[in-house]
Amino acid sequence: MNQKQLCIRIPDHELKILDHYARKTRRTKTDIVRELIRSLESKEGSMENIEPS
Repeated sequence: MNQKQLCIRIPDHELKILDHYARKTRRTKTDIVRELIRSLESKEGSMENIEPS
């Protein structure tokens, strides 16, 4: 699997939410973000129409 790195800017209060959730669930922030991205795939249905970048 080819992996890319992503750098995002978010407000302090959103980072605090993510930090709190990560501690509460004993997971990494990366794992949580990946899960949220995957949930978008299921909400959108088939991802066949998305062109690779």
